[in-house]
Amino acid sequence: MTDPIVRGTICINELEVGMMRSLTKEITDRDIELFAEVSTDCNPVHLDDEFAKGTMFKGRIAHGMLSAGLISAVIGEQLPGHGTIYMGQSLKFRAPVRPGDVVTAEVTVASIDPVKRRVTLETRCRVGDTVVIEGEAQVLAPACKS
Repeated sequence: MTDPIVRGTICINELEVGMMRSLTKEITDRDIELFAEVSTDCNPVHLDDEFAKGTMFKGRIAHGMLSAGLISAVIGEQLPGHGTIYMGQSLKFRAPVRPGDVVTAEVTVASIDPVKRRVTLETRCRVGDTVVIEGEAQVLAPACKS
């Protein structure tokens, strides 16, 4: 990861619509291999250069959920952060991520229900100016301790 990440918690009463946090990470061959091992998704489009050359992508691509996992990292570590409970996530995969690409995951507060502690977050991953994933997450934000 290349961003200096401030980890911790932003409690429900400290959240504001428009707040944004991000992280940036280069997706390496090792990341793809480890994700394949952990997820058991060993589709050759991710792991086999020769096979992947014959696909519509003309080369290997990273698992979409590997990049989407960076969104989870922003939510769980930064916004709202520690103690956040994921309730739902929609994802639209717009473009492939390739080994060596630098992905920036961005999370922005779209709406807040302070009574129920529910927060809707706009989520996005980019490689340069290209949006590779976009979606929306619903989370239960942590309450502040008195």
